[in-house]
Amino acid sequence: MDTSRLLRTTGTVIAAAGLLLSGCTPGSSGPSAAASSGGAGVSAPSAQPPAVPDALRPYYAQKLQWRDCGVPGFQCATMKVPLDYDHPESGQDIDLAVSRKVATGPGKRLGSLVVNPGGPGGSGIGYLQAYAGIGYPAPVRARYDIVSFDPRGVARSTPVECLTGAGMDAYTQVDQTPDDAVERALLVGAFKKFAAGCQQRSQRILPHVSTEDAARDLDVLRSVLGDEKLTYVGASYGTFLGATYADLFPGRVGRLVLDGAMDPTRPAIDLNRDQTAGFETAFRSFAQDCAKQPDCPLGRGGPDQVAARLKDFFRKLDADPVPSGDPSRPLGESLATTGVIAALYDETAWPQLREAITQAQNGDGSGLLGLADSYYEREPDGKYANLMFANAAVNCLDQPPAFADPEAVDKALPSFEKASPVFGAGLAWAALNCTYWPVKATGTAKALTARGAPPIVVVGTTRDPATPYKWAQSLASQLDSGVLLTYEGDGHTAYGRGSDCIDTAINRYLLDGTPPKQDQKCRPSTP
Repeated sequence: MDTSRLLRTTGTVIAAAGLLLSGCTPGSSGPSAAASSGGAGVSAPSAQPPAVPDALRPYYAQKLQWRDCGVPGFQCATMKVPLDYDHPESGQDIDLAVSRKVATGPGKRLGSLVVNPGGPGGSGIGYLQAYAGIGYPAPVRARYDIVSFDPRGVARSTPVECLTGAGMDAYTQVDQTPDDAVERALLVGAFKKFAAGCQQRSQRILPHVSTEDAARDLDVLRSVLGDEKLTYVGASYGTFLGATYADLFPGRVGRLVLDGAMDPTRPAIDLNRDQTAGFETAFRSFAQDCAKQPDCPLGRGGPDQVAARLKDFFRKLDADPVPSGDPSRPLGESLATTGVIAALYDETAWPQLREAITQAQNGDGSGLLGLADSYYEREPDGKYANLMFANAAVNCLDQPPAFADPEAVDKALPSFEKASPVFGAGLAWAALNCTYWPVKATGTAKALTARGAPPIVVVGTTRDPATPYKWAQSLASQLDSGVLLTYEGDGHTAYGRGSDCIDTAINRYLLDGTPPKQDQKCRPSTP
């Protein structure tokens, strides 16, 4: 159960298989001009920013060659960026895959709306083609080209690779609640093997996949799309990417929506502990709902009683895994816990979770295994997307590790278990993954202020499992122009998830530039 700081939109968790069906074949990039909203291969004048260093100008002035990418209505291209922004003159470039859905009209085109689904490690192109490009509100799609890219190290963009499919199968089954010295050694060994695999297969790119690097790529993308200002919707980890961009380039900020916000001031241990508490909050909402349902596999009573039964269920699986339909992957505690966590991202998955737990209690672990596979983006043929590899690579570069050694985990266990009696121990041990990373962290926890930027909308959901509401409150207060918009409900992120109040406020901001009132609160829409 490697869930350490994996922050994702609900669509990429429950419907991951759908995202992976929509491939994008990279095009080619040239040395001049910029992309437009027109047909494939047509370009518009560049929005060349005046303060671009000479060594970066060829990247900002490149021309994207748009082409059909096999998914109806979408175009794809390849954008070149320097491997190392400190040495762009070295000639070492990497390719970033980009895709767009051109504005449909009617109404005056407002430019490009760049979207990011989170992760880190989530495929922006998969998200665009499976959801944002067809599921964002029609008035927004009418006026904007909806654009996304796979950030460096992710999916189609010079991906980080670490383990084979068989290696990941083994890794995801390692017990992350070690009961003795032998199990502890196995867990540490698994983290070391994972890190060594990343170093062996991805040594060139590992030092250059930080969020700051991705934010600089985002500014190149803004320019080659022909936009003077960046219009952007970032979900989950995408809020950290967007806030980092705003802090680096406040004068190039247009309309930014940061939905399901992270708090950049929190060090790694606090991020992990806060997220542990977030999953506990989400689980308690699920438990309260489950106890009212006739098919609840965890019985009646309050959340504490339901939690105790789930923990006991995990304990039994730890001792005696059940068949899952895959002889090499019986359902043990680690895969079962990951399956439960995957479903907690979105309250619409609660019925599926109840059914999966019931099946496992009756000796069939296939339902929870399927949820875990969606979380890890594992295909039926045993191949994994590189989500988990990129996730670790970015997280371990963005901040120093949460723990120096297993003994530090021991000391922190009580606080994690207080945050969540069910998930605390496993999530504490999962945070040990960066301890053995082969590249030293280049970032650190710090406030992002984006001084001088226009209003930036920060959206927080009060019972968000992955990005606790207090993170949104903190980010909105850090940003000089932050405007907090609150969704009083369940699930991870809020835009496009059924709240007319949230969608109306964000649509108005994107379409005419009017931000919501400070501290506006929205509730679930009445059916």
